[in-house]
Amino acid sequence: MSFIENPKTYTGHDLETIFFRPMLAGPSAQELGVRILYNMPTPTTVQLWEPQGNILQKYASAGWSGGVAATKAQKTITLERVKAELGFAAADYFSMVYEQIVGHAGASLDDLSGTELEAAETELFKRAIAEAIRATMWVGDTSLDEGFNTFNGFLTLMAQCVESGDITPYQYASTVLDSPEGAVELFDKVWEQADDRLKDLKGEGQLALFVTSDIYHLYEKYLDSKGADSAYMEMVNGRPTLAYHGIPIIDLHIGSYLKDSLLPGSCCLLTDRRNLVLAVNTADFPGTEVRMWYNPDLMENRQRATFMAGCEILDERIVSLAQLRA
Repeated sequence: MSFIENPKTYTGHDLETIFFRPMLAGPSAQELGVRILYNMPTPTTVQLWEPQGNILQKYASAGWSGGVAATKAQKTITLERVKAELGFAAADYFSMVYEQIVGHAGASLDDLSGTELEAAETELFKRAIAEAIRATMWVGDTSLDEGFNTFNGFLTLMAQCVESGDITPYQYASTVLDSPEGAVELFDKVWEQADDRLKDLKGEGQLALFVTSDIYHLYEKYLDSKGADSAYMEMVNGRPTLAYHGIPIIDLHIGSYLKDSLLPGSCCLLTDRRNLVLAVNTADFPGTEVRMWYNPDLMENRQRATFMAGCEILDERIVSLAQLRA
């Protein structure tokens, strides 16, 4: 256990390349289904441009007759300082790291290098941080005394927009979820009530339906009920992805987290993926690091990460929401 007891600290370039960028770029970022901004300068701002709808004019005479300049708006993403901490009894921790190592082909248990142990330790902590960010990104609420309260997630931000009147949700009763057709009804409702600007974005291929697991499962049952050979094969083999009229459906996998929150336990959201922004910063916060060490007094392996994170909805007008009636 000598290698595990050696303290390790990641800062600067190592912190970015080893821990956070693999979680926030490539396939890992695509699985989150939203727009990711990593290490943008703080305060993190996003520029929104609204070009003039019609700039064509009749060419009748010489001279300049240009119209008003394009409208520019700016949205600032509030980043909160957060930390992640884990502690494990030395014996349990060594078993967990060992399990990570033996899962790799070619690993020799008789000759384990410090690099292999360090990679296994790192992988365990990265998974825990990634899931904590993903969960907080949706159900985070800073008004809570405990739980996911480090920064406000998308559902909390939408609840604030509903309260202020910027978003008017379709409120559905629990009876809608009693039959598989209820999922299709919700998809139709969020599309019908959507702003025309949101509907016009469908051609760009970035629209998505974000749903809780109950609605996702309900839609699977609806597809299973179709009397076609393909439906039978999909029911047996499963479906890697679902879509409705060409719009991908993303299961949020937050059912267990919603039980401990003040948010509705079921919802369906239609928006452009680029409209939901998660920002993470590990460069502009003094003291940002990932540290792993062994506490001999308590015989405990400890891990800590400090960084900044936050969420924002860029344009409430291109959000269409259906949520379970309170």
